[in-house]
Amino acid sequence: MRYDKISNTLFIKNRANFCSKMSENTIAVLTSNDVKHNNADDVMGFTQNNDLFYLSGIDQEETLLVLCPDAYKKENREILFIKETNEHIKIWDGEKLTKKQASEISGIKRVEWIQDFEMVLQYMAFEAEGFYLGHNEHLKRVTKSQETQQDRMIKWCKEKYPLHQYFRAAKITRALRQIKSEEEIKLIQKAANISIESFKRVLKTCKPNIKEYELEAELTYNLIKSGAVRHAFQPIVASGKNACALHYNTNDAVCKNDEMVLMDFGVCYANYNSDTTRCFPVNGKFSDRQKEVYSSVLYCLKEGSKLLKPEMISSDYEQHMAALIEAELIKLGLLNADEVLKQDPEKPLYKKYFMHGTAHHIGLDVHDVGLYSRPFEVGMVLTCEPGIYIPEEGIGCRLENDYLITKDGNINLTEAMPIEIEDIEALMNN
Repeated sequence: MRYDKISNTLFIKNRANFCSKMSENTIAVLTSNDVKHNNADDVMGFTQNNDLFYLSGIDQEETLLVLCPDAYKKENREILFIKETNEHIKIWDGEKLTKKQASEISGIKRVEWIQDFEMVLQYMAFEAEGFYLGHNEHLKRVTKSQETQQDRMIKWCKEKYPLHQYFRAAKITRALRQIKSEEEIKLIQKAANISIESFKRVLKTCKPNIKEYELEAELTYNLIKSGAVRHAFQPIVASGKNACALHYNTNDAVCKNDEMVLMDFGVCYANYNSDTTRCFPVNGKFSDRQKEVYSSVLYCLKEGSKLLKPEMISSDYEQHMAALIEAELIKLGLLNADEVLKQDPEKPLYKKYFMHGTAHHIGLDVHDVGLYSRPFEVGMVLTCEPGIYIPEEGIGCRLENDYLITKDGNINLTEAMPIEIEDIEALMNN
């Protein structure tokens, strides 16, 4: 694996917390993700089901985890099922995990081959009252038309055991995963550290007439060289007016001399992610107008991030952020103060120049699982990402950091990433 070995105490503790939330005499079955195909016989890079990784640490396809904390036989309380290596797999794909390796990674003593899953489960199922099964309950807009391994497991279990009760594993993991342990925070910090150095490399490379994808290449080179598993998401490298498209990632335009670049990117390290955004002038010197807009967004970031503290409700936080940006839009001459006073509160005028939220949980998912009705708590990690987008001026500016909620407020995990105008210009001109 590319990342340093994670102590299995993390996964042992996670399983104990999960099992403590299960109803009496039930079985949890967590599945790995599918290997997604591309074209013909080509496949995309494998990404593990994060709930399964959270509970086992196993980063391999065709994996199943069975938890039955009330099982009469102790050996049935935790069982990991993995893919068995054969000669064909060794020749074409390399060896898969051995039972011993899987046990060492997960801390699970009993490891079986996946082809034995149905028989083993049958011995346990009729002693149990119900099942906890995984399902993607988070932002289904992406997977709504796809049948996943989790969907097939739900269908199979209900056909095989129709009279059992069924519960949602995601309801438990969603609650647990919002609060990060010390080990998880270290992994997120490692991802953030890689992103910081990768950004500095981009600053030193940028110059007029460079292609957006060339900057993306510098970013990719440094994060992969530093041990990142992959980009946390497809990076946005948007110059000029492209920065006004929130999810622009074509990254194929020429960066012109008088433009500013918005770069929104993340690093995935050991399946944990960072998510940061920075803006910088192509020629190494902010214009007066770029400085004005940038300074307004930076002010909102600094003031808004102070609100990331225990007991704050997400909706209240977002209202405060909107008020900050609204005031800056008036200062920039983009909104009229009198018109703002008379505006329809259901259709605020600021949304013309700022149309997204500014905080989301981050962890195993970039937009990590969690209910936003739950107040912020110590141990949560959230982003803060205000922005101002002015299509008619060809300026889009967003700034984003990652913050760990503490009892006294928060800690900026990405504080070392250059953000002050003077620091960015100095790095670019050296």
